[in-house]
Amino acid sequence: MPGIDESLLDAMRLQGARGASVVDWISGLALGAVGDAPGGDVEATAAETAELARLATESGALALTGRGPGGPPDDDSGGPSGKEPPVQDLIITNADSYHLLRFVTTTFDSTVFVHLWLDRDEGNLALARIRLAEMADRLVLG
Repeated sequence: MPGIDESLLDAMRLQGARGASVVDWISGLALGAVGDAPGGDVEATAAETAELARLATESGALALTGRGPGGPPDDDSGGPSGKEPPVQDLIITNADSYHLLRFVTTTFDSTVFVHLWLDRDEGNLALARIRLAEMADRLVLG
């Protein structure tokens, strides 16, 4: 199972990848980064994307799981199964790039996500989303 550095290098192998980082959305700190960052500042990018992640996961409307009248049944815990975050990923589209934020699921309360900055002309958004999800599932923290 790969750690942060190996996972980030794996993300950079995606066609069109400009940069990647693993970020703690509570502190806003980058736990690891590779490649470029929008604006050239990895820490500023980590703090800004952490704010987006925090808003998405703490938003009542965005964090709904679809359970309720007519939705899938709840499990015994009354919420999503396991320690899955209420939001799986975020995709932000700019004129020349995509930003993918994929939340990492762990056996403990994870506050980590992977951020991939992808060139819009060279990258494949659908493939990048699939590969980022696979990478986040294999990521070993600690």
